[in-house]
Amino acid sequence: QVQLVESGGGSVQDGGSLRLSCAASGYTYNIGCMGWFRQAPGKEREGVVLIDRYETKTTDSVKGRFTVSRDYAKNILNLQMNSLQPEDTAMYYCAAADGRYGRCVYSASSFPYWGQGTQVTVSS
Repeated sequence: QVQLVESGGGSVQDGGSLRLSCAASGYTYNIGCMGWFRQAPGKEREGVVLIDRYETKTTDSVKGRFTVSRDYAKNILNLQMNSLQPEDTAMYYCAAADGRYGRCVYSASSFPYWGQGTQVTVSS
């Protein structure tokens, strides 16, 4: 079993920055893919950025603004968010999937482990 805990959310102005962190605990050895999803009120959950041992997948709307990093030794996933826009306002969730050398899949249903979420609010 894997537990995920997010931190770093908050409220910022248009153009501001935030750094989200996700700490994984439990049986982390076999985690292959980790990523960040977000969900705004009334909208479906969407993948923001996913990272495995082969590549990083970033959704078009945040390319050039968000950067993901993963510390395999410390089991920490970070998301540096720069040039934030009001459209980025959402609950951000950390997710993970088993398979040490598995590939990320852009589908929320493929992730069995989820954090509780951390709110990001960007005002104009």
